[in-house]
Amino acid sequence: MPTTCPYNIDGLPSVQAGAAKTVITPPLDTGLAGYFHERIATSVKSDLHCHVLVLQSGDDRLALISCDVICFGNEMADETKRLVLERAGIPPEFVLLHATHTHTGPVMRKIALLPSHDEYLAGLPGRIADTVARATEDMFDAFLVVGRREETNVGSNRLGRQPDGEEVFGKTDVLGPAGPIDPEVLSLAVRDTDGTMRAMVVNYAMHPDVIGGGSADFFSPDWPGYVGDTISDVYGDEVVTVFLNGTCGDLNHREWSDTRLPCGGPAKSIQMGRTIASAAIAAAETGDVIESAECRGELEVLEIPFFTRNEAFQAEMEAIQAKPEAERKGWEKVILGACERWKHDDEIARVPVHTMRFGDLVFVGLPGEVFVRWGLEIKHWSPGRFTFVAELANGWLGYIPTTDQAHRGAYGAKPILSRQLIADGGRQMTDTAQILMCKLWE
Repeated sequence: MPTTCPYNIDGLPSVQAGAAKTVITPPLDTGLAGYFHERIATSVKSDLHCHVLVLQSGDDRLALISCDVICFGNEMADETKRLVLERAGIPPEFVLLHATHTHTGPVMRKIALLPSHDEYLAGLPGRIADTVARATEDMFDAFLVVGRREETNVGSNRLGRQPDGEEVFGKTDVLGPAGPIDPEVLSLAVRDTDGTMRAMVVNYAMHPDVIGGGSADFFSPDWPGYVGDTISDVYGDEVVTVFLNGTCGDLNHREWSDTRLPCGGPAKSIQMGRTIASAAIAAAETGDVIESAECRGELEVLEIPFFTRNEAFQAEMEAIQAKPEAERKGWEKVILGACERWKHDDEIARVPVHTMRFGDLVFVGLPGEVFVRWGLEIKHWSPGRFTFVAELANGWLGYIPTTDQAHRGAYGAKPILSRQLIADGGRQMTDTAQILMCKLWE
């Protein structure tokens, strides 16, 4: 949809861009990820996609890759980046590989409870790398516009603080929410020199487990997919929307106060997608033109200990085992099995922390389901004017709670069930991100 360019682009630095997307919907009868019980896809509500944006300044290129899957294991992420280097010539420190975290996408790892489609998983890294290569083969002269809005009405912090200081997943018998949300909607519009919108990057933090819930039997990108659909309705079907989900390990779509708005299912998913898309479009239409194009990347792999079962944890497991099976809560049944399968006592995790700069923009990638306070801290100390923080980037290492919340008992903090690393792992990742961001400006 060509439009008259509303900007004076004289004197802007030379920037090239390329964008592409590929359908990555698995075969039917593939297991769906995101719950502790088996769900099998019998239909496709909406196709899943790999969305790619490549930006180039001089001889340097960076790639933003967003896929409609729940996560990437570290081995798959490494293999995907190896193939991107081989097929598109972009090194790992300039490639951010992100999973939107839809809960109506395929099982992405071999885990005991859920069936995976091995042939699909084996071929996915190559399909992603081919999409990046296709984006690099159709580069165009571009300029970038970035803006921000705030949205506070489509979700909440899903953890509640109890009177005794413990925290729970829920809103019953609690004092109130145990943390904030991140209301910032960031939008990066990529236009060619005649003003035509060619791609958009949207960054917002909220869990995408809306459209189907525990009974889902279909594939769907959930509400992030409707963000892209709405943007295409405005600018044309050829526009590629790269959605980057922010730090939302403790966020959810349900409100704390009563509402007549939908609280889940397809109607809620559509409402959320349209709401975030409208904020992104408004930000893009009134944003600032990026007037510098320095391109740099920093990637550091930390060594952080996995959680190791201790006496207190073993005592908790023994107390659960002592209960009659009919009296055990659902999560208690799951954690017993997970504890038996846990193989990481006294082991060290390899944790990739990733930052990239393009002009005034910073992109940060963290490999887990990160509590929102870490994302807010990264933004607070960022040297960039606009900081896009993406969780579930370049790998997956479970939930990453704040150091204090790791001891407060809620889902997301519970060792082995949801948290894999030591309690202080999130601080180490966040501090490293701050150091790497500062290096980008040296």
